[in-house]
Amino acid sequence: MSDAAQPTRRGIGHSTNLVGRPSEWLASCAFNDSAVPLHIWGVTEMNPSLFTMLDQAEHLAEAGQAFSSYMMAMFGLDPEQRTGQRRFRSSFLRLIQGWGFDSNGPEGAVLKGWVESRFGLGPSYHKEIIERVASRAWTSYVEEKMSSRFHNNAIWVQLDLLFEFCQWAIRRFAFPDETHLTLYRGVNSFDEHWIIERTTRREAVMRLNNLVSFSSDRDTASCFGDMILTARIPVSKVVFFNSLLTSHALKGEGEYLVIGGDTRVSVDYV
Repeated sequence: MSDAAQPTRRGIGHSTNLVGRPSEWLASCAFNDSAVPLHIWGVTEMNPSLFTMLDQAEHLAEAGQAFSSYMMAMFGLDPEQRTGQRRFRSSFLRLIQGWGFDSNGPEGAVLKGWVESRFGLGPSYHKEIIERVASRAWTSYVEEKMSSRFHNNAIWVQLDLLFEFCQWAIRRFAFPDETHLTLYRGVNSFDEHWIIERTTRREAVMRLNNLVSFSSDRDTASCFGDMILTARIPVSKVVFFNSLLTSHALKGEGEYLVIGGDTRVSVDYV
């Protein structure tokens, strides 16, 4: 890790959100240490039939099938649909697939926009560093996140349901006794990650993007960069993980989509 100090950068965010926790706290190491549960207001209350079905599931695969069936009924999602059809219903599945190809593409902007809306954390990077609202980088991000091609089917509501299902699945099946997960991220440089504080030569506090990919497998993470970031992530910040659904998973083995912010990491070299 370079000894050169990075200039202080101020994150972009909102004082309000839909999870009832201060946005500044959500973006802090203090929140990561606390492991407080997160819930988006009104999602479980407005969808009681979904969670009744989920409670009847005997394993994660069965719960995933129930969730997929509910989403298909609610939003007309068809796994076989293609963009070439006359009308394409935007889908959380399409966004996840697009993120897997390029997290800085239009689908990535929509996902980052959802995090901004629901958790109050703005992105710090989308194609380039975003340091202020009045900038070319911010304008480009906003144009992509609000693209009408992705907002014709209540896409943020779909993502709300995905997050609540993910949190339910973590508590019920995937990691019922865990408050944190040790995850890994491969990087070639720190262009997308702001070093807030150097604690030791190999440890630092970094400001991760508001949505970021990690892997549960260190060897898999090493395929994406010469440096490996290791972080202890609270389960309440996990939006999606590879085995949550039996199909349309992220391309990387053991891949996780995680809400970012200031995070303690250790840095090792491959």
